[in-house]
Amino acid sequence: MHIKHGMFWRKHLTMKLIMVNGLVIAVVIWLAGVSVKDFACMVVAQYELVGEEKSRFFNETMEFYLWRASVLAILVAAVIHYMFIRKILSPLKRLTESTRLMIEGHYPKPIEPKSHDEIGQLTQHFNELAKKLKRTEENRKRLLSNISHELRTPLSNLNGYLEALSSGVMEGNRELYQSLLEEAQYLTRLVEQLHHLTVWEARRNISLDQTEIKIHELLQQTIQAFQLESEKKGVLLDASIQEGVVLGEEDGIKQVMNNLLKNAFMYNTGKEIRITGKREQTEYRITVSNMGEPIPEEACDLVFERFYRVDPSRHREKDRYGTGLGLAIVKEIVERFGGKVGLQSDGRKHTFWVTLPIKMDKGG
Repeated sequence: MHIKHGMFWRKHLTMKLIMVNGLVIAVVIWLAGVSVKDFACMVVAQYELVGEEKSRFFNETMEFYLWRASVLAILVAAVIHYMFIRKILSPLKRLTESTRLMIEGHYPKPIEPKSHDEIGQLTQHFNELAKKLKRTEENRKRLLSNISHELRTPLSNLNGYLEALSSGVMEGNRELYQSLLEEAQYLTRLVEQLHHLTVWEARRNISLDQTEIKIHELLQQTIQAFQLESEKKGVLLDASIQEGVVLGEEDGIKQVMNNLLKNAFMYNTGKEIRITGKREQTEYRITVSNMGEPIPEEACDLVFERFYRVDPSRHREKDRYGTGLGLAIVKEIVERFGGKVGLQSDGRKHTFWVTLPIKMDKGG
């Protein structure tokens, strides 16, 4: 029996609060009542206002009213306290139930905050946490699905060709080996891009050692590295770059620019790719513009998602050179540095832009 009562005490916060506060209220009322009673009795006895018989009757009456007032005050306080505590604990019970559902693998509906105090703030934070966890789980499932989809075709091709070669059904030739090499290179690029994306995602909760980078020099170096490819494809690289100093990591910014330029070359349909770098008030804005494959307006906000394809049903040979992760890595890195990414397009002419925080001068 005692064990059950102990379990009841441990499991019900409401009863704990009521009993503790009730005890405090009872002690306060009793001390105050006893003090008043003793003072009144002392006054009556000191000034001999009544006789001994009436003095005893007076003391008994005071004690009776003291007990009655104390019990009544405790009951009223307990009722008011219970209603108040119940109102406070109600959202906590909903939070407990929602937490239990999350532990079981379900994602509860958002809980509407009933106040703006600490419990209301806790409820808002819980809703945001549940939303983020749900989005993370959906991204994980989508990523696994996309990876399996991206790997299925090249692996099937490799297995089919190698099986035919090993069984003697097909004889090798230069074109066949070149095709097998391209499939293997695509798988290698895909794994490397996944590795880069995973590395930057893992660094979200790690403080970055950002340094001051002369962005104009880094951009010039990156553009110079693509000169050979531009000459090979007959595409002009037109650059207009202002001086500026940004905060970030040199390797990360180089990877951002490499991915943007590779994407531009891969889907370019014009004769020019224009790169601009411009210092604005609190950020440095970089753009890469060119004529490219059509991108619908509704896809402009989606091209930075992992494995996103503008037209999944359309398979082009040049898509085999892209992994669908380059722009996702750009977004991950830039946002990690406190910048933003975006795309402006009229359907044919596309301008990919990124912003990076600049180093502010001491004077302002």
